[in-house]
Amino acid sequence: RASFEMSAQIVGPTMTAPRSRHAARYVILGGAIAATLDILYACGFSNLVYNVPPLRILQSVASGLLGAPAFTGGIATGAFGLLLHYLIALCAAFVFYAASRRFGWLVRHAIVAGIVFGLCVYGVMNFVVIPLSAFPRKLTFPPLILATGLFVHMFFVGVPIALGARAASRHA
Repeated sequence: RASFEMSAQIVGPTMTAPRSRHAARYVILGGAIAATLDILYACGFSNLVYNVPPLRILQSVASGLLGAPAFTGGIATGAFGLLLHYLIALCAAFVFYAASRRFGWLVRHAIVAGIVFGLCVYGVMNFVVIPLSAFPRKLTFPPLILATGLFVHMFFVGVPIALGARAASRHA
């Protein structure tokens, strides 16, 4: 019994905890990269193509919880929208990581799995989350917005999340 407790102490705290902490860092990094690339695309595309300022894009994210008043909240609601955007991406990253713990092929084929996951994120956000939120406008999908949105979610959201999960799985 004493040798079992001794080996549990050696293996448990020294081997498992740091690996788990490192795994979480990779999942967070993948989610943060995805969130950054996605919001840079959304702000840049909207500004260049439609002359919509970045603050308005961030407020539109906040409007999912706050409704139309988000657009009159200034920088505060823009900052809240940015926080929500990162929170959503981090949640998506942890969902992918959790799924990858059950289905190892998700990290063995991270690029393909990431592309498919990005498409799923796009679908869930645009056809479930936003319609159920307080977002005050009806969504439309003009071809340019649809094509760029799908591309960005496949390669700039799904792939970084999948690669983060793959790195995390090596440290789990």
